[in-house]
Amino acid sequence: MRPRTTSTRSTTSTTDGDGRRWLILVLVGLAQLMVVLDVTIVNIALPSAQEALGFSNDSRQWIITAYALSFGSLLLLGGRIGDLFGRKWTFIAGLIGFALASAVGGMAQSFEVLVAARAAQGAFAALLAPAALALLTTTFPAGRERGKAFGIFGAIAGGGGAVGLLLGGVLTEYLSWRWCLYVNLGLAIPAAIGGLLLLQHRVAAARPRLDVPGMLAAVSGLLALVYGLTRAETDGWRAGITLGFFAAAAVLLTGFVLIQRSSDHPLLPLRVVLDRNRGGAFAAIGVVGAGMFGVFLFLTYYLQQTLGFSPVETGLAFLPMVGALMLTSTITSTVVLPRVGPRPLITLGLLLGAIGLVLLTRLDVSSTYAAHVLPGLLLVGLGLGPATAAAFNTGTGGVRPGDSGVASATVNVMQQVGGSIGTALLSTVAASATSSFAGSQTTAAVHGYTTAFWWSAAIFAAGAIVCGLLIPSGRLQAAPVAEPVLVR
Repeated sequence: MRPRTTSTRSTTSTTDGDGRRWLILVLVGLAQLMVVLDVTIVNIALPSAQEALGFSNDSRQWIITAYALSFGSLLLLGGRIGDLFGRKWTFIAGLIGFALASAVGGMAQSFEVLVAARAAQGAFAALLAPAALALLTTTFPAGRERGKAFGIFGAIAGGGGAVGLLLGGVLTEYLSWRWCLYVNLGLAIPAAIGGLLLLQHRVAAARPRLDVPGMLAAVSGLLALVYGLTRAETDGWRAGITLGFFAAAAVLLTGFVLIQRSSDHPLLPLRVVLDRNRGGAFAAIGVVGAGMFGVFLFLTYYLQQTLGFSPVETGLAFLPMVGALMLTSTITSTVVLPRVGPRPLITLGLLLGAIGLVLLTRLDVSSTYAAHVLPGLLLVGLGLGPATAAAFNTGTGGVRPGDSGVASATVNVMQQVGGSIGTALLSTVAASATSSFAGSQTTAAVHGYTTAFWWSAAIFAAGAIVCGLLIPSGRLQAAPVAEPVLVR
């Protein structure tokens, strides 16, 4: 076997002594921000886009669903493509493709073109997101700086949705809904240029064949699951089409696991998910994705339709939560996580988020932002900051360098699937609570929101229990030595 001494020294001297690795963090942060922004920024622009293009209320969900379907179903494939063919060009291809799809969506003159552009955004995001997180993993393989880097990344992942609400409100109110898509060019193009200058092309020494049966089973199964969840929101959980897609997803994903057990070149090596630390981290990320939907969507409606906030004021209202999330994620990742491990941070963080959501259940038509909304938001931010940062760090830590792309993809899969489950479940719960409440339309709507907050709190509390039981106590083991990603 060829000795790796030279490569290891090169990596150490380059990544430890060269501040350009922090520029790579900027690139990765821009990419992650763009991906997360597009989950929420279009929500603010949707009413204006609907008025401009003239599509129906029944059709508007596809603007959101097209992105989630292609993104969630193609993530594992995107992660493995980065592992096999090199993360530099996978990352850059994802950025350029996402920018082009955003430009087409911004120029769309019909509903069909806008939906196709959103689906293309999701497909390129499935290349981009796991490559970005894998680059972060290999650039910061271990130590205090890894904690700081993942704290920043976790803050972007957790708070990017709220930033999307603010940015969407500003762009829609002062420019046009189309700028909610054009804005991606301002993020993607500088990141792509930076990637060309900073990243070094590295591919695996041996490139095994792509697991085509596993790929087809995974893509089809995730597509059926995400689509079934979107139909649950519109048709109900007991509808035949909803149950049919859930059944298909169960069969396909079970088949995927069986294929991975017997494949010589699995799309998702089971060693990545069977580790208790990583399994608990993946569960935590899914729980955060499911529960955060209740914070963003229903609180947005409450602020605008009940308290009379403008889109910009609504976005500003979420900033204290983002600030708390960013502060706690960076501090705990660098100071606390290396000493105590992920279990207490994830468990206590989810419990604190649950308490914050319980505070939001007290809202009524006469509540005020400062007295009733802000305390709950701050608690959610203080809790989810450490939980998100620790989960992202743990979910990608300790894997072989050749598996970092697929581990990163799994993190994003859990985030997307969790968000889709939250969308379907909480929307159904809120709609049912609203329709069954005896009172004025405004009062009934607020009752629906607070019911959704109760369910979100329950999701966080259940997640804290599951993660507390699953994740072992103690500190994380050091990650394997990573391949260099900086320029020569």
